[in-house]
Amino acid sequence: MIKTDILIIGAGPTGLFTVFEAGLLKLKCHLIDALPQPGGQCAELYPKKPIYDIPAFPEVLAGDLVDNLMEQIKPFEPSFTLGERAETIEKQDDGTFIVTTNKGTKHHAPVVAIAGGLGSFEPRKPLIDNLAFYEDKGVSYMIKNPEIYRNQKVVISGGGDSALDWSIFLADVASEVTLVHRRNEFRGHLDSVDKVKELKDLGKINLITPAEVEKIYGEEKVEGVVVKRGDEEINLAVDHFIPLFGLSPKLGPIANWGLEIEKNAIKVDNSLDYQTNIPGIYAIGDVNTYPGKLKLILCGFHEATLMCQSAYQRIHPDKKYVMKYTTVGGVTGFDGTKKEAPKAVVKAID
Repeated sequence: MIKTDILIIGAGPTGLFTVFEAGLLKLKCHLIDALPQPGGQCAELYPKKPIYDIPAFPEVLAGDLVDNLMEQIKPFEPSFTLGERAETIEKQDDGTFIVTTNKGTKHHAPVVAIAGGLGSFEPRKPLIDNLAFYEDKGVSYMIKNPEIYRNQKVVISGGGDSALDWSIFLADVASEVTLVHRRNEFRGHLDSVDKVKELKDLGKINLITPAEVEKIYGEEKVEGVVVKRGDEEINLAVDHFIPLFGLSPKLGPIANWGLEIEKNAIKVDNSLDYQTNIPGIYAIGDVNTYPGKLKLILCGFHEATLMCQSAYQRIHPDKKYVMKYTTVGGVTGFDGTKKEAPKAVVKAID
């Protein structure tokens, strides 16, 4: 039985930052994540993708953000159960919880913080014959290492932020980038749309709209695609086809925990502490919903901060915590003390 003060389900950026805020309150944290390493989607799906809306970072790669968060929480010695999915939760007579993973690992804590991001997810795939045959043979639904595409011909399909951002990024990596979207209008940020149009005018991105990739061809791997634009068929010789149509998120077993769910997200009280309908269980980050919710990493950081204050009062109802600014109180290990920041304890994966 692993015992801790706050059990965090999800080791993405919001879950990791929770460790820091809890540590300032001298609360210990343990994190569960189905992925084999901390970082959530930032580490698994797009570690090399730049993020632009993290305060004090004009631009930071998703993987570097995770590395910085891991460094920031080292003084608080978090522990991890990785490569296992939180499966069941049982409320005890004293109000604490036991969470068991799919591999039978049990965790005991008075507070559970669900920071599972979008939950488990599957990429949305275009309806193209023989698409499955080319998966991992030139067809990918996410970009982990952009160096794979250096000096390659790439077709990206989609109209959201991911399609726009990766088209912009790969314009300086690939030998040729073509962006295909079924509409003339895009769903992404306006500055990204303007940047794509600017790169198109410079001849660094081929933009085909309104159009769709209709066929893929190649004997053993992707050698080309057929793009349909109205009555016109455009044959493109390419090395990679990357449809970026987003992900279909699912809460997984958490959906069966008796929590109030709305549109595949957990409803919380945002007037105070982001607690769910079950006292002692909180939901923070992209996994939750409330009026005015924005699915941004920086919003998850804010929610984690307020949640930890509430968790402290739940764990220590007879104590009153007086907040001290880190500029005054410092952080052991980073405030000039000689204590060396310890390494995080990670549970071995079978």
